[in-house]
Amino acid sequence: MTDDACLYEATHITKAYPGTTALRDVTFRLRAGEVHALIGENGAGKSTLVKILAGVDVPTSGTLRLDGRDVAFRSVGEAAARGIGLIHQELQLFPDLSIAENLFVGRERVNRWGTIDTAGQMDEARRVLRRLGQDLDPRAMLGALPLGLQQIVEIGRALVAETRVLMMDEPTSALTTAEIRVLFAIIRDLAARGVAIVYISHHLHELIEIADRVTVLRDGVHVGEAATSTIDVPWIVERMTGRRADRRNRQQVAPGGDVVLDVRDLSVPAAPGRTGLDRVSLQVRAGEVVGIYGLLGAGRTELFEGLMGVCPVTGGEVRLSGRRLDGLDVSDRVACGLAMVPEDRQAAGLVQPLDILQNMALSSLPRLASWGLVRSSMEAAEGTALAQRLRVKAAGLETPVTALSGGNQQKVVIARSVMARPRVLLFDDPTRGVDVAAKAEILETMRSLAADGLGVAFASSDLAEILDGADRVLVMARGHISGEVPIADATEASLTALASASALVAESDGAVHVH
Repeated sequence: MTDDACLYEATHITKAYPGTTALRDVTFRLRAGEVHALIGENGAGKSTLVKILAGVDVPTSGTLRLDGRDVAFRSVGEAAARGIGLIHQELQLFPDLSIAENLFVGRERVNRWGTIDTAGQMDEARRVLRRLGQDLDPRAMLGALPLGLQQIVEIGRALVAETRVLMMDEPTSALTTAEIRVLFAIIRDLAARGVAIVYISHHLHELIEIADRVTVLRDGVHVGEAATSTIDVPWIVERMTGRRADRRNRQQVAPGGDVVLDVRDLSVPAAPGRTGLDRVSLQVRAGEVVGIYGLLGAGRTELFEGLMGVCPVTGGEVRLSGRRLDGLDVSDRVACGLAMVPEDRQAAGLVQPLDILQNMALSSLPRLASWGLVRSSMEAAEGTALAQRLRVKAAGLETPVTALSGGNQQKVVIARSVMARPRVLLFDDPTRGVDVAAKAEILETMRSLAADGLGVAFASSDLAEILDGADRVLVMARGHISGEVPIADATEASLTALASASALVAESDGAVHVH
């Protein structure tokens, strides 16, 4: 595609904030009908550039051109009116509205009498959902859906608005292999019809597959641009980090520790938009990292929430170091030594008005308190040690968590669970929406915690992450455990086959047991 096809262009963009410069003389050209990946670590300037392109922010200097003409957007509305759309990483949805209402918020269809055409919106909502590969009732409340399906609805909102330039910030962060295939088909269809796509993701193999070109930012500077047909993942990593990318050769670990988490025949009832569990059994030993892989709807999150007492359980038992946890609430289970890093750090992991240290200490207040008062020196000492261990990048522990990047926010959530001194720590999709460097650090943290003697289990739909981080893999499908694979035998093909299983070969009693 020639430069004559350039649809949207940002030239010599600089953006300065008090005390820092987020972008320095960056030029970014987007062609009609292409998928252009924008890559960089957290803090590289990707979000700032996208905000400028979408009208959320204005550059300190530089020029925007659309269709060859200078433009100066002062609001998202102005940019949207010219066909520029943005899908945020953090969902911009309304849980108390229906799927259809969310699809058409701000774009309501009106009939000839001037009222909302509800029937017409329902029909169009069904068409959009079918195009996304989802057989959902558009009348269903959005808040009843799991995070992955909510993200698909967010993508549907962009389809309802006929955009010419569509920017996607981590659109697959809550999706699994099947949903990603659907999304990629949609992206290719949009590009074939001339829509320009800006695609941001930390999944580098994903970028190589879907993008036509990549632009790499590092520390607010443009450091590389190439056609994806001419590069590979190490090329990207080297430019993102300034270092050569060497693949880590992790030796298989054969933990011999005692069983610290023993789950027998755990059953969780199904609910609208959520998967039920049917007699799930598993064990986690001290000193090992167990990866739990499954597609969206497999029951990964429901399993962890059932173990923590977040959702109702209809059968089975959970033992932690031999002690039964049945009937205990979440706080009691944490006190017993079971902790979880939740899937959605914004909704369930962080208390936004609080600073880093206050968030870290939330699960440990009973231990840190004496006569009703928190021992500040102990709190600060433990928080400082954890911040150093987890490499939290911040000016100080008094920094508000809202000022942190996604990767550092996730580290704070992890620190909160570690400060509670658990025996078993559950991680639900722990690297969702974090950059390459933060992802590697989080996986290394899990292994380090296991080396300290904790039992660690993490759920993910990212095959590469499972293969890189786990000592042993349990695969879930439709509320069951469909298989167990030692890491030495695990391949993308074998795990995908188990995750896609439509039926399970059960033991004679009808349950699937994993030891």
